[in-house]
Amino acid sequence: MTRVIHTGDTHLGYQQYHSPERRRDFLDAFEQVIDDAVAGDVDAVVHAGDLFHDRRPELRDLLGTIRVLRRLRDAGVPFLAVVGNHEATRGGQWLDLFESLDLAERLGAEPRTVGDTAFYGLDHVPESRREDLDYDFESHEAARAALVSHGLFTPFAHANWETQTVLDRSNVDFDAVLLGDNHAPGTEIVDGTWVTYCGSTERTSAAEEEARGYNLVTFGADDTDGAEAADSETADGASAAVDIRRRTLDTRPFVFVSVELREGERSDRVHEQLRQRDVEDAVVVVEVTGEGDPVTPASIEESLADRGALVARVTDRREGEIEASIDVSFADPDAAVDERVRDLGLSPAALDVEETIRADAVADSNVREAVESRVADLLDEGSEAFAPAERDGDEAAADEAESPDDGDTDEPTPADTQVTMEDF
Repeated sequence: MTRVIHTGDTHLGYQQYHSPERRRDFLDAFEQVIDDAVAGDVDAVVHAGDLFHDRRPELRDLLGTIRVLRRLRDAGVPFLAVVGNHEATRGGQWLDLFESLDLAERLGAEPRTVGDTAFYGLDHVPESRREDLDYDFESHEAARAALVSHGLFTPFAHANWETQTVLDRSNVDFDAVLLGDNHAPGTEIVDGTWVTYCGSTERTSAAEEEARGYNLVTFGADDTDGAEAADSETADGASAAVDIRRRTLDTRPFVFVSVELREGERSDRVHEQLRQRDVEDAVVVVEVTGEGDPVTPASIEESLADRGALVARVTDRREGEIEASIDVSFADPDAAVDERVRDLGLSPAALDVEETIRADAVADSNVREAVESRVADLLDEGSEAFAPAERDGDEAAADEAESPDDGDTDEPTPADTQVTMEDF
């Protein structure tokens, strides 16, 4: 029997809402996962990509990650991982650095056997390169096998990668596919194979309302829900010996409040609704609808800040014609620019370069170098990156055209010390 924690999309270094506290929250959530691994008698921690939020993590984020991974190593629990789209670089990956420090192992075409299960890895691959993949893995002698990958796979939301194609073309029969990139957790069965997303460990956008967490996956369990499972199958043909259970994390509270104003009602109605909620140290997301009078988001946000809210965002959905000015709060003006840029129908390459130029994480003196590096990456990815984006209103296509394809909000991160692989 092999029991592993399946996690991913930890996005370490993400200073969401420009808040240093939110940056620490992402590391705290990852540390909770490692705490559970050390205390929970698991055989490995399997990370499905996007360990970092950015391909150029700052020194403080690297040091925090190393500190946490050392605890896992000292407990004798291996950290097995693949590279996600947020952290991928043209040359050596940060995961390679951690491997050289004996803190992690990068999964690939060779099997990494843990207990009676062989684990393989498939890093995030740009859509334009997937037709060239041969899915050729080395053979194994374990009782079961699992593939760990990062991407938007069917049959889940916003999918652009066919799971059936991966299973059909692979020369290894997988009992489970452990995925990252989609921040919504979920499990399905595809052609008799368990396919599961663990979800993100912290909320990267206000759309991620449900609790954050990870999966606890057991291969070859003696029984599942009381039934002998070693050789049994589910009704869908998948092995019942693979047991997938959800574990939640204790993350910073998000308070979601929706207020519908009737005709004649004003902002005092919004304040009344908010007074009934505990907002201390929370991220508060307020949505205003209905036929009442217009509200001023700034005044509501200031009131929430006075009550101890860490972050407050107010959206008045009734003012759609004022596109970005009210749809995002004064605390997040970059989101308004992002929305405008999406409307221009630029190519994925142009969007990527625009984001690089505007990102706070790139110092002014380094913009030229950063743009040159990113354009080189895009050229490697093929000509499709330079094709104009479809302007059909498809939100999933818009998300894919931007840098993140996992539904999270890429807000710029202020930089302290920037580090590259060459520094090590």
